[in-house]
Amino acid sequence: MTVGSGAVIFGCAGPRLLPDERAFFRDADPFGFILFARNVEDPDQLRRLTSDLREAVGRDAPILVDQEGGRVQRLRAPHWRDWTPPLDTVDAAGSLEAAERQMRLRATVIAAELAAVGIDADCIPTLDVARPGTHPFLMNRCYGRDPVTVARIGRAVAEGLMAGGVLPVMKHMPGHGLSHVDTHHDLPTVTAPLEDLQAVDFAPFRALADLPMAMTAHLVFAALDAERPATQSPTVIRLIREEIGFKGLLMSDDLNMQALAGTLAERTARTIAAGVDIALHCKGDMAEMVEVAAAAGVMGPEARPRAEAAVAARRAATVDLGSALAELAHG
Repeated sequence: MTVGSGAVIFGCAGPRLLPDERAFFRDADPFGFILFARNVEDPDQLRRLTSDLREAVGRDAPILVDQEGGRVQRLRAPHWRDWTPPLDTVDAAGSLEAAERQMRLRATVIAAELAAVGIDADCIPTLDVARPGTHPFLMNRCYGRDPVTVARIGRAVAEGLMAGGVLPVMKHMPGHGLSHVDTHHDLPTVTAPLEDLQAVDFAPFRALADLPMAMTAHLVFAALDAERPATQSPTVIRLIREEIGFKGLLMSDDLNMQALAGTLAERTARTIAAGVDIALHCKGDMAEMVEVAAAAGVMGPEARPRAEAAVAARRAATVDLGSALAELAHG
C-alpha cells in the first residue's frame, strides 16, 4: 500500500485548494491531510476539495477531521447532522449497554456522512476519562467518568466508524482527563502518582491498543517526565509502545497549540525525536508548513510500516445508513 514519504499531516487554508498549496503538497508528500470548518461549505465543494488534495499527491491519502459531535464537529447543519455532546449522550442513555448502542450507531452515521464527501479518518474515540477537575474544554467531549465506561463506549465508537468505512484515531494518548488547563493556550502538569494514571487514565488506551491510529496529548506527566510534554517525551512514548501496547501509527496533536514551546521547527523536531511517527500541523499557513515539513523529514523505518498498516486498515462501508438512522431514532 503506497503512503506518502513525509512524516506530516497538513491542513489547507480554505475551501478550495490553491495553486501554491497544490505544488507544495506534491513536493512535501505528506502522509495525509486534516480539515477544519474553514475548509467546509457544502457537500459538493467538500468532495471537490478532498479529491483535489488526493490528486495533488497522486494517491489515496488519508483525510482526517475532528467530528466528535457536540462542540467539536467541523461539518455542521444544514448539510450534516449536529449531535449532542458525547458525555451528555452517554449520561442520558440510562445504561451502559444503551449508551454503547447509541454511540455505535451515531459513529456509523457520522462515518457515512464523512465517507460521502471523501473523508476517511475521524479523530475519535476520545478516550480521556472525565475527572472532577477536567478542564471545560474537554469535559463533555469525554465518554465517561471511569475507565471501564470510557473503554466500552470508545470500542463501540471505533466499531461504528469502521463499519461506516472510516478509520478511528483515538486520543489523547496516554490520557488527558487530569488536565486542568486548555492546552490550546497553556501546558498542564499532571501530578498524579503513576499507579493512579495506570489504573484510570491509561486503562482505556490499553483496552483499545489494537486500533490503527492514535494522537498524543500535550501535557506533562510529572511521574514519568517532569520536563517534557507527552508529545515530546521519549519516556512517555516508550510507555505508550511498551506498557500500553500500542503498535499503530502515532501522530501528534496540533503543533501550533501553545502548550508546546519553541519555534515550529523545534516543536516538530522534538516530537519526531521522541518517537512520534507523524507531526500534525493544522493551520494551513504556507510558511509554517514549509518549516514543519523540513523539520519532520521523511518517515523513519519504524513509522513507515505503521503508516502502511493504518492505510491498509481502511475498509468499505458494511452498513446501510438508512437502517442505522432508523435504529438510532428508536432510541
